[in-house]
Amino acid sequence: MLAIVVIIVARTLPESPRWLMTHGRMEEAERNIASIEEAVRKSGQEIEPVDDSQALELTPEKRYGYVMFLGLVFRTYPRRAVLGATLMITQSFLYNAIYFTYGLVLVKFYGVAADKVPLYGLAFAVGNLCGPLILAPLFDSVGRKPMISGTYIISGLLLAISGWMFNDGHLDATTQTFCWIVIFFFASAGASAAYLTVSETWPIEIRAEAIAVFFAIAQVFGAFGPVFYGWLIGDGSDTTGLFIGYVIGGAIMVLGGIVELAIGIKAEGKSLEEITKPITATDQPAAAAVT
Repeated sequence: MLAIVVIIVARTLPESPRWLMTHGRMEEAERNIASIEEAVRKSGQEIEPVDDSQALELTPEKRYGYVMFLGLVFRTYPRRAVLGATLMITQSFLYNAIYFTYGLVLVKFYGVAADKVPLYGLAFAVGNLCGPLILAPLFDSVGRKPMISGTYIISGLLLAISGWMFNDGHLDATTQTFCWIVIFFFASAGASAAYLTVSETWPIEIRAEAIAVFFAIAQVFGAFGPVFYGWLIGDGSDTTGLFIGYVIGGAIMVLGGIVELAIGIKAEGKSLEEITKPITATDQPAAAAVT
């Protein structure tokens, strides 16, 4: 159901000037651009002129569908499809597996009262919030590939290490929660970048479809996480199963990081048109006007 909602929302997001231009609605695009530039100038910032050599000539179309998107997946951008799917699936598995079972872990292994679990969940959420807020600038300054791969690999290794500590009895409810906070400090930044990767590496005309499809695919795989981990938790009498689950979850995140290292795209400091040429762009020399 959530995937359906995301698809509907993605198809009804506010229309950007780029989207309007690729759909032949030039007057609306120009009005939007003018209002954006005016707001920027009023805020005290300057807008640097763009050289005409960077202009693109477009041949707008009215509609773009999933058939066109599938053609791009299998013919034009198969590596990007693998990258986007891998990043989305791996983070979805980790999030669903841990987030939907952490309460069971606290109650069955650490004896936390059920009415106290939300307090630990609140602390858990701190890592999720701080990660993107603090690390976000580094994805532009350090770069997409090192930051995405780094956050995935670090969170995966930390999960495996915390699983070892859990299995050996070195953790209690507080320290286990602290481990989750640190793990998801990195994982949340990486997961956010997975959505960014899909958003900026597909043509503007079908970007909404790309986000919706990869999100839906990720949720299908992510749904197995809580089922698998719930089964490993069992009645809470044996820690070995969950330890193995944490190692598997960590390995899955590390896999996502390795894929990013291998085929990730260096998108930092580039315009969307530099990263991915619009479908409607012609092969003619750049023109100052968009047709």
